[in-house]
Amino acid sequence: MIGFIKFADSLSAWFGKAFAWLIILMSVGTGYEVFVRYVLNSPTAWALDVSFIMYGTLFMMGGAYTLSRGGHVRGDFLYRLWQPRTQAKVDFVLYILFFFPGVTALILAGWKYAARSWQYGEVSVNSPAGVPIYQFKTVIVAAGILLFIQGLAQVCRCIHAMRTNVWLEADEDVFETEDLLMKQVNEAEKGHTP
Repeated sequence: MIGFIKFADSLSAWFGKAFAWLIILMSVGTGYEVFVRYVLNSPTAWALDVSFIMYGTLFMMGGAYTLSRGGHVRGDFLYRLWQPRTQAKVDFVLYILFFFPGVTALILAGWKYAARSWQYGEVSVNSPAGVPIYQFKTVIVAAGILLFIQGLAQVCRCIHAMRTNVWLEADEDVFETEDLLMKQVNEAEKGHTP
């Protein structure tokens, strides 16, 4: 069970980090569009669609990674006061009742949309350039599958927490700047105390 959790976390992290590079491409594309539009007075017909596609892809493919790191928004004003075992029981029920049916619907509907889109080589109706979007529809399915795999890992985490009353945390790989600064301050204070 722990091996599967580590596998799912690693898979989600790899995809999340790989697709995070789209931010740079989006920035370059937007910067290019601003330059040609306002300096050269020659706007592109494709920049807005490509920006939407990249942002949507980044958002979708980062979902499983965010789930693995506990980064999704939750209203936990009561939840955080409970023991891990109680939290795990509630999470387990919610994953079974809501998460898996929702993600399964995402995968099945995404498959239908993607298959239809690939059949006729769908292009954006918003762009005079006819930017292809069938590959973007495939991202819906890929993101759903990654979420499903990560959801199974989260259920395994719940089972572990129900047994041990301790949450298995994902490896930390990203840190808030404030946390790093506070860590540096604390280490500096420890080094200067007698």
